[in-house]
Amino acid sequence: MANRSFLRTLALATCAALAGCAQERIRPPEPRPADVRAQIAQLMPTKPADRNAWAADIYVAFQSLDVEPSTQNLCATLSVIEQESNFSVDPAVPNLGKIARAEIDKRAEAHHIPQLVVRAALSLTSPNGKRYDERIAGARTERDLSRVYEDMIGELPLGQRLFADSNPVHTAGPMQVSVAFAEQFARDHTYPYATHETVRHELFSRRGGVYYGVAHLLAYPTDYPALTFRFADFNAGWYASRNAAFQKAASLASGIPLALDGDLVLYDKGSELSATERAVQTLAKRLDLSNSQIHRALEQGEEEEFGRSKVYLRVFDLADAQAGKALPRAVLPKISLHSPKITRQLTTEWFATRVDQRYQSCLARAAPAHK
Repeated sequence: MANRSFLRTLALATCAALAGCAQERIRPPEPRPADVRAQIAQLMPTKPADRNAWAADIYVAFQSLDVEPSTQNLCATLSVIEQESNFSVDPAVPNLGKIARAEIDKRAEAHHIPQLVVRAALSLTSPNGKRYDERIAGARTERDLSRVYEDMIGELPLGQRLFADSNPVHTAGPMQVSVAFAEQFARDHTYPYATHETVRHELFSRRGGVYYGVAHLLAYPTDYPALTFRFADFNAGWYASRNAAFQKAASLASGIPLALDGDLVLYDKGSELSATERAVQTLAKRLDLSNSQIHRALEQGEEEEFGRSKVYLRVFDLADAQAGKALPRAVLPKISLHSPKITRQLTTEWFATRVDQRYQSCLARAAPAHK
């Protein structure tokens, strides 16, 4: 009997091992780089003359960031590029010179600087040999304008007063990536290209704009039920959709109305508390947490760890119990978009929905290739 039991165990182990080997054998191989690049070019909604160059830069971004080149991820990337620039490396902005000059005048008025002083300063010759006012009037793209601002901040006392040593062009390139995000991301990750340019300048290139755009869109873990929430995060910041859902739960549990903007703390307001933090603090006893514990957790709002924190889990426990059902863990943030170059009433929800429409069209283009 012992021998028979031993033989049965050995047979089961052998079968398990063979099954494991079989699973290893049927695992699909890594796609060839040329095949991925060809797929990217095929999925593009338009056919730019340099589509192979776009495909090459997107492929490098995916490889460098260790993002799976699945059809879904590729379509997500292409849809954001189409939405933000229609595959133009440095897209032109209508009436940019007039917009920029109006913004300078607005800032001058806020700083009580007379228009006579502004006109005199802008009539000076800039480092490239042209007057500042000529360069501003002739600016067609954000890269043009960003370079003018850099020279103004570096050369003119007026520029330093108006812009406080901070370039007012905050997004850049074919995917309109936040310069602040790219600079932060660059501190922790190795850029795949050899360059002496600044992160800001690289963003205005195709390769840099795509690399940091893919990073912002896909290089962080989420368990969202749909890519629409990533599209919203691309516009509003990492985990904004998760945080907006948390704000909705905190509002229900506390009875305090909250804006669903995804911002859990006021990072630039010192010790001032956000409305979200004040609402969660009213739940401190029910959460069995101190105010300092709540604050430390909310400070992780731009990180994956917040979703595992006691604050997050216990607030949802309270809200789920009050609602009598499990609340959604992701909602589209309610944010109005404001910028001197935006002439319509736009929101983060509009952006996410518009990109998702492009994404669905991309998936439809991919479908015939898989039949």
